[in-house]
Amino acid sequence: MTLAQDNGQERGGDDLVAAEYVLGVLPADERRQASARIDGEPGFARMVDQWEVHFAPLAAAYPEIEAPASVKPAIDRRLFSGTATSSAPSTQGSTGLWASLAFWRGLATAAVAALALYIAVPYINPPAGLPQERMVASLAADGSDVKYMVMYDAATGEVGLSHVAGERGAGKDFELWMIEGTNPPVSMGVIPVGTTMKMPVKEDMRAKLAAGAVLAVSLEPTGGSPTGQPTGPVVAAGDLRDI
Repeated sequence: MTLAQDNGQERGGDDLVAAEYVLGVLPADERRQASARIDGEPGFARMVDQWEVHFAPLAAAYPEIEAPASVKPAIDRRLFSGTATSSAPSTQGSTGLWASLAFWRGLATAAVAALALYIAVPYINPPAGLPQERMVASLAADGSDVKYMVMYDAATGEVGLSHVAGERGAGKDFELWMIEGTNPPVSMGVIPVGTTMKMPVKEDMRAKLAAGAVLAVSLEPTGGSPTGQPTGPVVAAGDLRDI
């Protein structure tokens, strides 16, 4: 399932098709159709250009290499074997949602696949000297249009975020949280406004992230939660996964 199929026309439509075209995850027939639309529809071509600019910072630091033929089947097996599902409604109280990790783990597999296929190639056979300790996550939630794509680099101790969709609104901020097992969420800080950004990870949180913690985004007052725990709705969440 592609991002556009997963979210429907009302959740992105042509904009998500353009994003998937840039990421290279459209099926062959749909990719040919999108390519034809680029030639014949200036509006759609502009969307593709915008997504190319949007995603470029994620890979700008890494040279292109030829990926082995086994890369995509390996990624498919990693992402789609035994994927958890959940029927929990998105209107459930925030406490219940924070406690239900299985709910988050079934939300964004298709978007994780798109991100992994786009950024994993440089790490399959990385150039000498480049660290391999990188993980990715796609943060999304049913009933919310907020989407972030995330890459955690253990070597630098930084989380890189790409803002895909959704607005925080006046007087509000998005705050990033880490959830380790059944422990309460731990704030990683207010997410800066922008298309792409990096956030440093505290030393005591790095090992927990590397073990595969859940990341989540809540909507908070300007400056972040005043209590040290989420006070607003959970608008996006997802698992960090190895690439």
